[in-house]
Amino acid sequence: MDGKPSPFVPPAPRPRTRPPSTLEMMRIVYRNPLELWGEPSYNEPWISIGGGVGGPLVVANDPALIRHVLVDNAKNYKMATVRQKILRPILRDGLLTAEGEVWKRSRKAMAPVFTPRHIHGFAGPMLKRTLEFAERYQDGAVSDIAQDMTMLTYDILAETLFSGEIAGEPGSFSHEIDRLFETMGRVDPLDLLRAPDWLPRLTRIRGRKTMAYFRKIVTDTVAMREQRLKRDPDSAPQDFLTLLLRAEGPEGLTRAEVEDNIITFIGAGHETTARALGWTLYCLAEAPWERDPVEAEIDAVLAREADPTKWLDAMPLTRAAFDEALRLYPPAPSINREPIEPETFNGLYIPPRAAVLVMPWVVHRHRKLWDRPDAFLPERFHPGNRDRIDRFQYLPFGAGPRVCIGASFAMQEAIIALAVLMSRFRFDTIAETKPWPVQKLTTQPQGGLPMRVTRR
Repeated sequence: MDGKPSPFVPPAPRPRTRPPSTLEMMRIVYRNPLELWGEPSYNEPWISIGGGVGGPLVVANDPALIRHVLVDNAKNYKMATVRQKILRPILRDGLLTAEGEVWKRSRKAMAPVFTPRHIHGFAGPMLKRTLEFAERYQDGAVSDIAQDMTMLTYDILAETLFSGEIAGEPGSFSHEIDRLFETMGRVDPLDLLRAPDWLPRLTRIRGRKTMAYFRKIVTDTVAMREQRLKRDPDSAPQDFLTLLLRAEGPEGLTRAEVEDNIITFIGAGHETTARALGWTLYCLAEAPWERDPVEAEIDAVLAREADPTKWLDAMPLTRAAFDEALRLYPPAPSINREPIEPETFNGLYIPPRAAVLVMPWVVHRHRKLWDRPDAFLPERFHPGNRDRIDRFQYLPFGAGPRVCIGASFAMQEAIIALAVLMSRFRFDTIAETKPWPVQKLTTQPQGGLPMRVTRR
C-alpha cells in the first residue's frame, strides 16, 4: 500500500459488545440480522449455543468446519427450518429451496443451460442489453444505482434465459422486487420461535399482493412460450424457458416445479448480481485510487478485444474489485443448514435440530482469516494473491453440491456490465449517498445508492 491513501472502509454494523436480550434479538433479526453478530463471531472458529430462542445454534467460521458441513458430510445436512419458512412461501420448489429428489431433478434439468459453451453464448446478448441500458444515462444526472442495477440485470436475464419473452411491464419490476424482499423476504419472529405454520405471519400477509404479481408473470410467460412451441416448435428459442418446459413430464419436472424455477430465476436469480454490481460501483467511487487502474484496464482491453467472452480473463483488476465487493457485501449473507443426525467435528458437538449457520457476512470479515477485513482492498484478489485464499473462507456463491448453478453466468455478466458502464461513465458518490447494509434475503443498501453519473 506504499504511496496509497488509507484504504476505504465501507459502512457496516460494528460487532456487538454484549449479547442481546431475547426481545432485542427478535427485533434485530426482523430489522437487520447483520447487526446481530458480536465480537466472538468475528474472532472464534465457531460459536455453539446450547439453547435459547429457536433451539441450539452453531455458527461455523472455520474453513475446515465449513467444508465438512457443505461438502464432506453434506448428506447429513438439510436446509434449515427457519430458512425454508422464509423462502418456501416465495420460491416453493425452485432450485434454491427444493430438496431430495425434487432438487436433483431440477438441477439436472437446468445444468445444460449453464455449461461454459452456453454461458459464452450469452455474452453477446449481455453486451447488447448493457449497451442499450447505458443509453439511458444523461451526463451529470444523479441516479439510484441500486435500482439501476436491478433493472439492468433484469434486462439481461430476460434477454438471455427467456429470449426477451417475459410477460409484464419491466418498469414496475424494480419496485415490486424491493417490496417482495421487504415483506416476504424477512425473518418473521414467529419463524424464529419455530411457531406452527398455521399461525399467520404478518410479513407473509403484507407480501401476498406482490407474490401474486410475480406468479402472474410466470403464468403468462409460460402460456406465451407454450403457444409459440405449439405454433412453430422449430422457431422457438432454445433457452432456459424452453428447456424447462421440455423437461416437464413423468420422469422430469411437474408443471408446478417448472413455474417455481422460473420465479426463482426471475425473482432471485438476477438480484444477487444486481446488488454486487451496485456495491462495486459504490466502493470504487469511494476509493478513486482503486478505480483509476480499473478504468485504465477496461479502456485498454476494450480497445484491443471486441469479444466479450474474453473480458473476464483479460480484466483481472476489474474482477478483483468485483470479488472484493462480493467479500464485503456478499449478496447471500447466510447459508443455513440443519443436521439430520447429531455428530461431533474436532470436539464440537452438533446436536439434533441445531441451526448451523455458515455466514459469508461473518466469515468474509473474520479477524483470523483476513488482514484488515473491514477495508476495501481489491489487491487481495489480484493474480498471485487470490491463490492464498482458502476455498472455504470466501463463499459468495456457496460451496458443495448446492453451489450456485449460475456463478459463471453471474461473473461473466458482471464483468461485461462493469466494462461497458465504466468505459462510458464515471460513477461518483454525492452527499446523499449514505448506504447502510441490510439483510433482506440479499445484502441491500438501505437508502439506495444515489450517485452522479458523468460521461468520461
